[in-house]
Order: sequence, then structure tokens, then C-alpha cells
Amino acid sequence: MFKSSEIIVGLEIGTSKVCAIVGEMNTTGSLNIIGIGQCPSHGVRKGEIIDPTLASADIRNAIVEAEQRADVEIRSVYLGITGNHIQGFNNRGVHTMVPTNREITEEDVQDVIKNAKAMNLPEENHVIHAIRQHFTVDDQEGVVNPEGMLGTKMEVDMHVVHGKRNRLQNPIRAVKALQLDVENVVFTGLASALALLSNEQKELGALVIDFGGGSTEYVVYADGVVKHTGVLAVGSDHLSNDLAIGLKIPLHRAEQLKLDQGRAVLDDGCKGQTITLKSELALPEKSINLEHLRRIMHLRLEETLQIIEQRLAEASLLEYLRAGIVLCGGGARIPQLPDLVRSVFHLPASLGKTTGISGLTAALDQPEFAAAIGLAKFGSLQNKQRPGSNIFKRVLSDIFRGD
Repeated sequence: MFKSSEIIVGLEIGTSKVCAIVGEMNTTGSLNIIGIGQCPSHGVRKGEIIDPTLASADIRNAIVEAEQRADVEIRSVYLGITGNHIQGFNNRGVHTMVPTNREITEEDVQDVIKNAKAMNLPEENHVIHAIRQHFTVDDQEGVVNPEGMLGTKMEVDMHVVHGKRNRLQNPIRAVKALQLDVENVVFTGLASALALLSNEQKELGALVIDFGGGSTEYVVYADGVVKHTGVLAVGSDHLSNDLAIGLKIPLHRAEQLKLDQGRAVLDDGCKGQTITLKSELALPEKSINLEHLRRIMHLRLEETLQIIEQRLAEASLLEYLRAGIVLCGGGARIPQLPDLVRSVFHLPASLGKTTGISGLTAALDQPEFAAAIGLAKFGSLQNKQRPGSNIFKRVLSDIFRGD
């Protein structure tokens, strides 16, 4: 059995499933996936725990399966978090050198970063990530590392992700109740981007959309740095609810129809077609209009994408997406979703594939595992940079950069 210190575990507590990805560092310093554990999720709604007892049981089952498949003992995890309480915004810090026109030191750099983090947030909110973007020294923009330069005034732009402290603590408590340590918490949208985007894509500009069961996260990279993050409390489970209501069928039947017959784009080929649902227990046989089914799905997906497009347009970010749009999450499996994304954004779109990671193809090739893989990758990068960290002691600046 491997020593627990040699492994890195990413844990995603999703609305549809709990997933644990086990990785280890190979000889080249890259992450190698050696095991997966997953369990259908209960007690989670819109990405947040609403029943800790049920959620803890599912976490335990996923961890046990991951331990068995990877032949390891898991003692700690990197935990993914989401929810519509999580928000991101860009902030600027300013620092004036005294005396002026002198060489900038590491202490000056830390001071300006500290000033950028000093923002007026509600008392109940906690900073999850403070991600460095670029420095400006005496009006010279785009400085990556100002240490050693001469200057009088230094500024830094940072992207700050924050959420409500108590709601962040709920998944942490559920994990710790199983005698597992939480090494760090990571916004799952950023974790997915970390798993899927190459440095070239980050430089060119890319949008990652993670379609989960209960929520949809999105992250924009441009010029090698995070420019925007967001969460919508709408996921692929809402498609099933819409179908159940619109078609007047039970939820479990709607879920199956979504998987078997669902499409993101309407086409003339389904006009006039019907699907017959066989009788089941007390439910009689029922005929379903295929065009109606796909129209319901199309409208919900289109609305979700249009909200994201509108938010990015308001932030003037669409023009930066030269590498297009990358899709992941279980909802990304919906047939023709990339086609719908292209029509809404007028940009290239494709299913994401993990980069810089080796190991089990059963995990690497599946869009629903992107967030959990990204959590493990985050852990591997953190171990290289700053071992022994804790999310409630400090925040990280550099892991999500594309340098």
C-alpha cells in the first residue's frame, strides 16, 4: 500500500454524484491518476449540502471505493466547493515606495498584494482565492514580477473569489466528520479550468463552462490569468424537472428520457415523432412528443447560456475568448451542446480534455470528472509551491496563473 503522504486526493461533493480522484506525482513531477471512487449523491442541492448525514454517508462510500481501487489509505483531501453564494470580482491594490525611485523589494510586493486583499466584504464572507493578475509600476502595465525594478508607485490587479463562511464550512465539516483532513478548498469552476486548459489557451483567452447536476460554474482566462468567475444555481437536474413538469411524467422517467432522447439543438427530423413510455406499476402507457421534449431542453439550455453570455458581454470579455469555449461536467454529455454553445456565443466550442495529467483513461476522458481531477492537480501544484497550507490561514495567488 502507498504511504498516505505520497497521494493527492480531489473530492467533489456534487448534486448528482460524490467523486474522489486519487493521484500521485510521477518521476517527471506531473500528476498521475491512480484511482476513482464515486457514489450517487444525496443530501446536496444546487451544489450545497442540505442534509449532512446523507452527504457524509455518500462521501464515505466514494472515499472507500477510491481507496480500494487505488490501493491507498486516504487521510486528507482537496475539497471542491460551489454554490450561488460564491462570487468573484477584480480588485486593485496600490503601494507607494518610500523613499521614492528605489528598487522594489519582496516586502513591497507583499504589501501591495495585502492592500489588494483589503476589501470591504460582509463580515460573514470569506476570501477563498486571491489570484494575482498583473502588476503596474509607474504606469508600466503588464509587469509579471516587479521585484528588482525601480519605481515610485506599484499597483496589482487581483481576482478575488469569496463566499459565505458558514456555507463554506458545511462541506468541510461533513468531510472532517469522517476523520479526514481538508488540505484546502477550491472553487470547482477554477478546478475544472485547471484540469482542462493549456497555458496557450489561457494566454489566448478561453471560457470554461462546467455543467453540473445542480449548478453551472464558468471561468474566463485571458492573457494567462483569471479574469472572471461565476456560478448559476441551474444545472442538468433542472432539465429533468422541466421535462417532468412539461411532459407531465414522473421525475425518474424524465431523467431517463433526457439521457436517451435529449438534444440541445432542435432539428426538423424530430417533427411528428413520438415516444411511447410503457406502463409501469400504477402508471399507464403514455405517448411523448419528441419535438416537445427537445424544445423544453433547448430552451432551458439556451437560457442558461444566454445568461452567461450576457454577463461576459457586460464585463467586455467576449472579445478576449480567442481560444473559444471548453465544456465539461456531466451536462456536457448532452448531444449537440457544443453546437448550441457556438450559436449563442458565436465562438468555437468543444468538450474539454485534461492536460498535463496521465493515468486512468476512464477518468481523463470523461467530462464529468474534470473538477475532481482539477482538485487533485491543484493539490499537486500546491505541494510543489507551498506545502502544509490551510485555506483558513492564507489564500493562494499563483497556482491558477498560466505562467
